[in-house]
This record gives sequence, structure tokens and C-alpha cells, in this order.
Amino acid sequence: MKSEIPVLGLFLVGVAVLLIGVVALAVLSPLRLLNVLSNAREWSGHARSEGIAYGDHPRQKLDVYRPTTPAPDGGWPVVVFFYGGSWNRGARGDYRFVGSALAARGVLALVADYRLYPDVRYPDFLHDAARALAWGFDHAPRFGGDGDRVFVMGHSAGAYNAAMLALDERWLGGVGRSPRALAGFIGLAGPYDFFPTENPDAQPVFFHPSYPPNAQPIEFPSPAAPRSFLAAPVRDDVVSPTRSTKSLAAELEADGVAVTLRFYERASHATLIGAFAWPLRFVAPVLEDVVAFIEAEEPPR
Repeated sequence: MKSEIPVLGLFLVGVAVLLIGVVALAVLSPLRLLNVLSNAREWSGHARSEGIAYGDHPRQKLDVYRPTTPAPDGGWPVVVFFYGGSWNRGARGDYRFVGSALAARGVLALVADYRLYPDVRYPDFLHDAARALAWGFDHAPRFGGDGDRVFVMGHSAGAYNAAMLALDERWLGGVGRSPRALAGFIGLAGPYDFFPTENPDAQPVFFHPSYPPNAQPIEFPSPAAPRSFLAAPVRDDVVSPTRSTKSLAAELEADGVAVTLRFYERASHATLIGAFAWPLRFVAPVLEDVVAFIEAEEPPR
């Protein structure tokens, strides 16, 4: 009987610790919770360098997620990722689960902040995104990345940013680069054709109702565009998958651009990016599909 008491005590302590952990996680935001769980699962698959400046403003910083496996000949493929938030909110630290998931699969991932409304409006955040992407081209090789295989990727408003960099020469041209140097564009639930917008957060960003000209990705498909991966939920109450994702894919394909198009039945606007975190990967195989796109050979043009 005496020998059972320590065992019972250890069991009760374990249960108490588990309950405390559950309560602690419950008070975290959904993104922080995904980061905690993903970091516990994939911490050994990457090394992280935080808060690297690509400009002088406090918001012009990025984090680098480096695989821990030996780099292949030429280096790992590189992804520069921009998050969403209606250009009003977001922080690179909220998306550690994206960087760690990609790095654990052999991709050098850069997760970048950019200036937000009300501090800036269109097109200032695109200048930031272009500078961050140019930093990736210039500096990824010193982290083991392949400067000739750089992809730009985004979710929601971040997918808009990525699309504009990939399709419209103005932004990368302003930092001495060209979209032609990109190995690919990856857009997840992005608004590519959305004027006039009913989103009250996005309206002042784009000077509603006096929208600026030449400010939507749908205006810039061309045969020079990089091969593209476009994905969206089948049903999305934030961004129309038909008006944006399907339409942009059709325009790019009409110009002879190789497009991989995916729609996910069980995903929502938010869980499409959330599915990069291992607790939500049952929702949609978007991580596997993105990595397959990155690893695929570029078709001849």
C-alpha cells in the first residue's frame, strides 16, 4: 500500500501539470497556440534568426527559418512570406508555424513584417515588401539558400502583396530587381480583384471610394509572370475565390503561364494558412502541395 502512494502522487502531479498547460494554452490567441504546438513538434527541424532589419523602420524586419538538414547542392529553395490582416494588423512572430513548417521540409523561409495602416496606405507596404524580397535575393545564400530559386508567398492581404511583386514590374524594379528572377509565386486566398471592397478595414487603405489606378494584381498578368501556385477554400466569406483566385489563374493560363490551382473543401479563409501548423493539417494538404510546387522542376516556357 505504501508503494502505491508515490505512484498515485506522481500521477496526480502529472494530471495537474497537464490541466495547467491546457488552461494556459486556452488563454493564448489561436495563432500563438498554433506556434506553441508547432514549435514543440518541429523545433528540431529548423534554426531561427529573428529581427533582421531590411530597412530603417521598426516594422522593416524579418525572421529567417533555416533547415537543420544539410543543404543540397546550390542551397535550399527560398520562400519570402507575407501574412494577411487587411493591411491593418499582423506580426511576423505570429507566423512562426509557417516558417518552421517550411524549414522542416527543406525550405529556407523568411517571414517579413511590413508597415500597416493607419501609419501608411497603398502603396507604401508594397515598397516594404519589395525591399524584404530584395533582401532575400541578396542575403539568402549566406544562410544556405539558393539565390536562383526564390519564391514569393503570401496569405490574404499578404498574397496581394506577393502577387503585386510577382506580376507588376514597378515594385521590384524600384529596388533593382525584376519579377523575372522569381522561381515562382504562391498565393493563398488572396484578393486579386476586389475593387470596390466591402471590407471596412481595407477601404481606407485604398482610399475608398477613390481607388488608385493600376492597384490590383488582376491588371498585370503577362507571359513574363513566374509560374504560380494559387489556392483558396471552396467557400470563403472574406475573399471571393471565384472573382480572385479563379480569375487570376485563368488570366495567367491565357498568357501561357504554368499555374497550379487548388481548392480545399474543408478549409476556411483562416484555416487555409492555419493548416501549415501540424494540429490543423487534417484540414487541407496545403503545406504538402506548396512544398511539391516548390520542389517541382520549372516547365519550359
